Amino acid sequence: MTSLPSRSFQVGPVPVHVFEDKRDMGAAAAKQAGRIVRQAIAERGRARVIVGTGNSQDEVIAAFIREEGVDWKAVEAFHMDEYIGLSEDHSASFRRWLRVRLIDEVHIGQAYYVFGDADDPDAECQRYGDLLAEAPIDLCFIGFGENGHIAFNDPHVADFNDPLMVKCVEMDELCRMQQVGEGHFESLETAPKKALTLTCSALMSARNIVGCVPDERKAEAVKNAIEGPLSTDCPASVVFTHPGATIYLDTHSASLLDSH
Repeated sequence: MTSLPSRSFQVGPVPVHVFEDKRDMGAAAAKQAGRIVRQAIAERGRARVIVGTGNSQDEVIAAFIREEGVDWKAVEAFHMDEYIGLSEDHSASFRRWLRVRLIDEVHIGQAYYVFGDADDPDAECQRYGDLLAEAPIDLCFIGFGENGHIAFNDPHVADFNDPLMVKCVEMDELCRMQQVGEGHFESLETAPKKALTLTCSALMSARNIVGCVPDERKAEAVKNAIEGPLSTDCPASVVFTHPGATIYLDTHSASLLDSH
């Protein structure tokens, strides 16, 4: 049985649920995601899903693959970003994360990967953007970075009206330090400086967004996104304008909220 949130509140059109721990958070988010996917398959014969592949998504995806009644062969999966120049066999590759934690577990019908080691990154952005644009996206799993980024849309490159679906970006130092702190790279010097990322426009085009943001290190980003202004200074703030979004927190990530 899924645990109930310790508290819930509304931010604009977006429900926010706070759970005592991130395992309960992930389980509740996965239940909602399962309903969205089953409904999309029932109505349109398939479900197109963008999957955030950061550490914050571990619990929700682990629970999502246990959802019953999902025709996984009718699911198409995309991921959000990849480091430029990184092979998919690297331990920090998001292609590898998606394959190991989701694709190989439930044998999804179709997985689309963005190749960070493509010879022409701009052409790869166009190719992947065209795939995303072929049909509506039913669900986007999303997390917030420590600097408020969504995907690799750091504050200095985020554009809420981006004309592109996928673009090449330079990551800021806070973002790169997060990757080091999470154990993906040994030092700032070894962390990649560039990545391919879905834009804010691409993420917000999804019909539904399920956001999981656990851990105390995300508390400042959560506070800025919820209590601060709508601004690319905190790209995650745009999620709270989406009528199909739901955000799941744990007590640690919600610990700095004053008015909720």
